[in-house]
Amino acid sequence: MIERNRFLDLLSHAVLILGVAVVAFPIYVTFVASTHSMEEVLQRPMPLWLGSHLWENYSAALFGDRAGNGSTAPVGRMMAVSLISALVISLGKIAISLLSAFAIVFFRFPFRMAIFWAVFITLMLPVEVRIAPTYQVVADLGLLNSYAGLTVPLIASATATFLFRQFFLTIPDELIEAARMDGASPMQFFKDVLLPLSLTSMSALFVIQFIYGWNQYLWPLLVTTEENMYPVVIGIRRMISGGDAQTDWPIVMATAMLAMIPPALVVMLMQKWFVKGLVDTEK
Repeated sequence: MIERNRFLDLLSHAVLILGVAVVAFPIYVTFVASTHSMEEVLQRPMPLWLGSHLWENYSAALFGDRAGNGSTAPVGRMMAVSLISALVISLGKIAISLLSAFAIVFFRFPFRMAIFWAVFITLMLPVEVRIAPTYQVVADLGLLNSYAGLTVPLIASATATFLFRQFFLTIPDELIEAARMDGASPMQFFKDVLLPLSLTSMSALFVIQFIYGWNQYLWPLLVTTEENMYPVVIGIRRMISGGDAQTDWPIVMATAMLAMIPPALVVMLMQKWFVKGLVDTEK
């Protein structure tokens, strides 16, 4: 039995509280700034308590009822674009990766391993290497300023394919033989056996890929030029005026707080499945 040391317990809790404070304080300052007027935010020092403009600032951000030199697009529209893009990217990555890993593991066809390694090698290519040719293809197909242009080039995932392949390799041969003896077709085996076994892995990947899709900046920056197709991350950048123009910082801070809500909700609601998918050893 390990004897507990009260001093070490207090020290560990103090370190945890300090870590939480370091992470949470900038978020608190952002939230406080989003509840003040422009004049109050520009004070030195800025007030660190809540102001009286919370509803005014958040409604102005959500519905685009604001003036300024930066983007005035409604944040509600931006968040809808980000939500659709993140869902399509995450679900598309999981679907394509499941099917590709299923084909590589359970089907025998020429150059099977060569195809797998060709997919795997794409992990070694930085995104910037593929940006120019991918943009050229999207532009030639007329997909700029569209959901297809925002999502389709980001759907394929070598990482998810590799992870699902490694999991499928652990499926016992006896289970495969039993399904074959019961007369299950390949797609029935995939639907009735592999998918239920892969739920935890799919959940963990969904959380990771949703946040990846929600936080996309470089690719949407290239393929969106119209305000009604800005995702919220691009919208925040467009709201910040350049040069001598004054930025409406309370609205920017309100937008930043709103942008944190969907990924935070996904992590909180799927925390159990996410952790299980990462640490489950009984697969």
